[in-house]
Amino acid sequence: MKKMTIGKYRGLQRLADERGFICMCAQDHRGSLAKMLKEGSGVDPSYQDMVDFKFDVTGALTPYCSAILLDPVYGAAQTIATNVLARQTGLAVSLEETGYEGGTEARVSRPLEGWQAAKIRKMGGDAAKLLLYYRPDVDVAAQQRELVKKLAAWCEEQDLAFIVEPVGYAVSDEAKTGAYAKIKPDVVVRTAEEITPLGIDVLKAEFPADARMEKDEKVMLENCKRLDGATQVPWIILSGGVDFDLFVRQVEIASKAGASGFLAGRALWQEATSIASRKERQEFFRTTVVDRLRILMAVVNAYGTPWYRKVDAPVVEEGWFKSYQQTS
Repeated sequence: MKKMTIGKYRGLQRLADERGFICMCAQDHRGSLAKMLKEGSGVDPSYQDMVDFKFDVTGALTPYCSAILLDPVYGAAQTIATNVLARQTGLAVSLEETGYEGGTEARVSRPLEGWQAAKIRKMGGDAAKLLLYYRPDVDVAAQQRELVKKLAAWCEEQDLAFIVEPVGYAVSDEAKTGAYAKIKPDVVVRTAEEITPLGIDVLKAEFPADARMEKDEKVMLENCKRLDGATQVPWIILSGGVDFDLFVRQVEIASKAGASGFLAGRALWQEATSIASRKERQEFFRTTVVDRLRILMAVVNAYGTPWYRKVDAPVVEEGWFKSYQQTS
């Protein structure tokens, strides 16, 4: 059981609903969203185009989801300043720069320049999040683990909840041959084993199977149970750009294995990037996307494990405030 400090514990309370499930929407996309909007419209999106898309998603979904993940470039402060972000909704903010350094087979994540956990805490955020490209068997794995430790220390200093999203990738000819699909469950499970002891508070995990190729639900459930056993912290499933129906299936399987929720992005709203009219796009968010969110939340409520089952609540003794966050 993970021991949790009072600030981090409060952060997870803020990210979850009243039953302890983290039903979070992801809208921290930058490079990938710009690419999708360009594909939909034929022109490069402006800064305001990016902000407006995030306004529309946030305004439609935050009255219903337990939390939202936003980026500091286009979304986090902007949605607060304009009263678009619902006041009851938890806020996680990404720490990383979009994309990666290094080659495609040795990907290195890095923090966004000028941005820190202290600024997330100062602006009123409830958690920080890191997207971590990670393969346990590549040379840069140790470097990536050091990055997790560094950012975990930032968050510990602020008593801010820390979410890590490790994303595996194919190397050599694994994608072409289908070899990566076969080893993906082991990559995801081993990644959880290596990353969750490093000071993180929530694992935002990939589904431990290529569900487009793996059709046996018993096998997928067993893989998710392996992931649950390997994870030292509460874990939630990311959508990873799969279509909505497939993501519902993944969320149900993961929830039955011990997941505490989901962080859904493109599976909810990806079709909206091709809708030219902003008014029509807003209607799509208010209807289709909200309905999808409710379906996912119902699945988690039926099968999931509350996040607090995987942590020890802080022990608060008389006079606790005298030593809390003491630095000298």
